[in-house]
Amino acid sequence: MGESTLGEPALTESVPLLEVRGVSKYFGGVNALRDISLQVHPGEVTCVLGDNGAGKSTLIKILSGVFQPDSGDLLIDGTPVTLAGPREARGHGIATVFQDLATVPLMSLWRNFFLGQEPTRGWGPLRRIDTARARSVMRAEVLRMGIDIRDPNQSVGTLSGGERQALAIARAIYFGARVLILDEPTSALGVRQSGIVLKYIAQAREQGKGVIFITHNPHHAYPVGDRFFLLKRGRVLADVRKAGTSVSELTELMAGGAELAELSAELMGPDHGAATGEAGQAAEIGREIAREAAHAEEVLGGAKPAAPLDE
Repeated sequence: MGESTLGEPALTESVPLLEVRGVSKYFGGVNALRDISLQVHPGEVTCVLGDNGAGKSTLIKILSGVFQPDSGDLLIDGTPVTLAGPREARGHGIATVFQDLATVPLMSLWRNFFLGQEPTRGWGPLRRIDTARARSVMRAEVLRMGIDIRDPNQSVGTLSGGERQALAIARAIYFGARVLILDEPTSALGVRQSGIVLKYIAQAREQGKGVIFITHNPHHAYPVGDRFFLLKRGRVLADVRKAGTSVSELTELMAGGAELAELSAELMGPDHGAATGEAGQAAEIGREIAREAAHAEEVLGGAKPAAPLDE
């Protein structure tokens, strides 16, 4: 399962909903992905972390059927498959919510929820969209995500960023998504809205969905993630369970510990470095005095010093 720098990941007994084994992808002379292996289990959030250029977008497109891998296997429920396109991926229950959310801001909520898959009634030339049912279904599904829509006819443009994410997630789940791939859902959101989206991700996990959370922010991934894959230049840098790592370790792996410390010192300026150096020297002197005192007490056998003479 790739190289792990933080310890061996725990094994999961259930058959993965989605799995890639030794997948590689090349674009001419560029190696976008090399020997990537990843598993997605029901009721788990699998976080894929990495900076720009790590290969996250290429991996998403392979999982959603947009790209075909040049080598390696893609398995669904343990069976090798070849996805001819996004439509076939959706047929297998793999839904991707991209950053642009594929919504039309000026269109109503219920039209955006169905968007080409509207329920109908009647037959033949009398067949028409069942708007009452469409509004009712949309409102009920979004309510399950914790949002009470007052007017299904309001436009999507009136919603906040977090509410739009909830609409997209609810839409994917309603249309049978077993594996939900979220592409940087919190990248353009504020602190509060990001927290709301993380709550929706946790709710999808509680419904038994397999969630792939693509992000470059370990502080967003860690609270909801069960397993973490760190990508760097198309390779798996680490594959760890939540119990085997921390936010600081994930951040250090992504940024590079030495480079991050050097950048921090540069941004703080030379005065801070000098002050830190002086404080460090003072602390070392204090530790040396404590060691000498402890040694002297050991030599004296713990005897108390004589009381001073009265003047």
